[in-house]
Amino acid sequence: MGGHGHEHKSHTVEYVIVFFVLALLTALELAIPGLNTEYKYKAIGLISLALGKAFVVAYFYMHLKEEKGWLKFIAAVPISAGLFAIVIILESMYR
Repeated sequence: MGGHGHEHKSHTVEYVIVFFVLALLTALELAIPGLNTEYKYKAIGLISLALGKAFVVAYFYMHLKEEKGWLKFIAAVPISAGLFAIVIILESMYR
């Protein structure tokens, strides 16, 4: 009945996997400050992990993987602001 022609797909297993991926990325974020390396490498690592986590959340929990290409592009535009910020930070570190 209902006439929709498609069944509801459960995302439980997918969400559990994503949860563990996010937990692993968070554990890596917590480990980075304790590394015996230069500040700039720690900053690059933390920024990269944060961008990775943002992508995973947007792609799976905000369902961007199910959207049309143009909407994915619109969602990706703010990433350019983040990349610009990284360039500015790195530039200021080398002054």
